[in-house]
Amino acid sequence: MRSGSLPDKEFPHAHQCTDRQRLRLVSVAGLYNHIVAEATRPTAPNISISISSPRASLMASTLPDTTKSLGVHTAVEDGSGGGKKPIRWPGFVHFFFLLSVVMCALVYAPRFLAPSLTSVAGVDFFKPRPSPLGRVAEEQVRGVGGGGANGVEDALVLDNQVNSPCASMPSHGICCDRSDFNTDVCFMSGDVRTDAASLSFLLFPPPHATPNASVHDKEERIRPYTRKWERHLMERIHEVRLRPAQPEEAASSEKHRCDVVHDAPALVMTAGGYTGNLFHAFNDAFLPAWLTVQHLRRRVVLVVLAYNPWWAGTFRELVSGLSDHHVIDILHDKRTHCFPAGAIVGTRFHGVLAVDPARTRDNRTLVDFHNFLANAYSEDVTTKGNTPPQQEQQQAARRPRLGIFSRKGTRVIENEAAVARLATSVGYDVSILETANGAPLSSEYAAVSTCDVLAGVHGADLTKLLFLRPGRAALLQVAPLGVQPIARGCYAAACGMMEVHYEQYDVVANESSLSRRYAADDVVVADPERAKQGKGWDLVKQIYLSGQNVSLDLDRFGDALRKLHARALRLPVAP
Repeated sequence: MRSGSLPDKEFPHAHQCTDRQRLRLVSVAGLYNHIVAEATRPTAPNISISISSPRASLMASTLPDTTKSLGVHTAVEDGSGGGKKPIRWPGFVHFFFLLSVVMCALVYAPRFLAPSLTSVAGVDFFKPRPSPLGRVAEEQVRGVGGGGANGVEDALVLDNQVNSPCASMPSHGICCDRSDFNTDVCFMSGDVRTDAASLSFLLFPPPHATPNASVHDKEERIRPYTRKWERHLMERIHEVRLRPAQPEEAASSEKHRCDVVHDAPALVMTAGGYTGNLFHAFNDAFLPAWLTVQHLRRRVVLVVLAYNPWWAGTFRELVSGLSDHHVIDILHDKRTHCFPAGAIVGTRFHGVLAVDPARTRDNRTLVDFHNFLANAYSEDVTTKGNTPPQQEQQQAARRPRLGIFSRKGTRVIENEAAVARLATSVGYDVSILETANGAPLSSEYAAVSTCDVLAGVHGADLTKLLFLRPGRAALLQVAPLGVQPIARGCYAAACGMMEVHYEQYDVVANESSLSRRYAADDVVVADPERAKQGKGWDLVKQIYLSGQNVSLDLDRFGDALRKLHARALRLPVAP
């Protein structure tokens, strides 16, 4: 290879370089050729050092004599000495010097070639990896300071609600939406810091901001729970204060200094209220929380009031599904937590187990919440889809699966064993699903999600209809005497949003255990709606919810089972 040419073996993609890069390569190649020639020379070269100043002569005279130590002849050319004495460096020193130059050339050569070689080899050693969220998701979760077009910072979109008074709030401020009958929700945009002693969230002004006296006195108070119409309950929900920092607080470097700085906004919610009940845990807490922050793609910090180990353990998959950060127990964590990306206090509410796609910017539905649950509880996302032709061939031999919730204590199916035998004779594979047995929700998801039909007496366990497969499964709700409207109101609309078929079996008087306690003409049995008038919820709870069991008419209930069995067989076999 001639001097100055590009070594094909060492630079196989050199022909794809630009002229400027090729010029760099020629320089590298020339150095490479020189090094190779020097390395293959049989004897080490003479290195002469000329010392022309008295100070240099003094320095030369103090150089150590390495002749003996190196075992070779060494000579220094001293201008005052009157003769040349060539110095000969030992061969291994010269070898290691050349080796270091070669290694440097090999290490830094890719920097000259990176723009061209990366397009050929498909690997870029110097470019940061893209976000795993993808471009669109990254734009949605980019916070303040992320940088925008023309150097303008992009503000984080905290409020995902359409037509909300807080949808276009300023980059620094507090906005509360109190227009909903069920819930209040507030948004704090800017530098938010906690004050545990007063259960407050303080909004600090941006650097070099001009004080605005009209803002300093404004304070909002909120109880973050989705039943604000239920006054006696809301009194037990902790009240949170939201206010701008006072000028003296903003000026102080010690007060409210950050102990922990988070790179995501906060969502303040509560584990109190009725969330010990499964229905309310989903309806009042987790579904509203998902509605409020799902657009942030888990880039949110849950700040939880009334935090307790049972709540954290029971719903750990849902908590992890909402946030990829540690939960903050705000009542016991006395540190100052700082949220430069802002905070959301309270959650949205669209109705009983409801998601209204017209009210969210990204048109989410209850099926999307089901997919969130599927991601949280299993590796496979349950969605609608076409059934492969080979699976349709198995349809003739297929037996739909029926899951029956087995209650204990109240609203028990007294002839449950007979009902199970009836369902088997109709053509179902029957599973008795025990309730309140301490099993983790992940295992209950696994059991319910495979059911073609889910049946049970009205109660919180039917909330697990959210685990059923959209577009395929059916819910058969047994409504005890006196609770038919309540039962339908809790789950019928949710089934429609989930694309789950809904059937309601209304218990009549002779199927209710109340018929053994009250006379046939007693208003409690003969006309439950009239019995409830003016008596309030206490009577409903005491008599119709906590005071009755059911014994199903096998002929009448069998008709409902056969109807849903025929529907299941008409559907393609599930994957």
